[in-house]
Amino acid sequence: MDKNLKRCTDLHVEKTLSNLKKNNMEAYYVESKEEAISLIESLINEGDTIAFGGSTTLREIGFFDLVKNGKYNLLDRDKEGLTREQAQNINRQAFLSDAYFASANAITEHGEIYEVDGNGNRVAAITFGPKNVFIVAGYNKIVKNMRDAVERVKNTACPANTMRLNIGTQCNSTGTCVNGGKCDERNLMAVNAGSCPNSICSFSSVISHQTNVNRIKVIIIEENLGF
Repeated sequence: MDKNLKRCTDLHVEKTLSNLKKNNMEAYYVESKEEAISLIESLINEGDTIAFGGSTTLREIGFFDLVKNGKYNLLDRDKEGLTREQAQNINRQAFLSDAYFASANAITEHGEIYEVDGNGNRVAAITFGPKNVFIVAGYNKIVKNMRDAVERVKNTACPANTMRLNIGTQCNSTGTCVNGGKCDERNLMAVNAGSCPNSICSFSSVISHQTNVNRIKVIIIEENLGF
């Protein structure tokens, strides 16, 4: 990356980290996937019960190689052969985990984490339950404000995820939300009722000020990761 562009990027990241900390979240900035894995390993303990939400970013950084090494009690919702009911039971058990891992759909410079879910388990676990929550995200997830966060979901995160999951939504075929990928100021995720029957945007949450100080730990990586 050009040094001047890198400096601009670093300034945006530094502002984001500062505001996350003001919102009572721990915040880290690392240069690489490898450094992120080393940091994660230093922040969890052998024998911890580990759970996770669906995340391309976690796969890309090698997270599962770490947590499947036998040192941790992994609640593996993606284990081959599980029925939907069994996977859902694991999602419920995640509320009692020592450490829950996920990525973010967007992180604003104001220090907010924006999450949108189809099933709701990820939003729910981040909000309450696990002792510690780790949000791992590439710096490409940082946006200026909530309007940009919503439009990022509608035009990038959701279309890519429906393609990954092979779900027949409009955004799967057009690359943008049924409402044109624009943020409705009256209702951030608003679309006409019934206009997207296969929607994976059923639950949304803005995680901002935390009363449980440093329960949420945000690791931003200086790489383009996830959707």
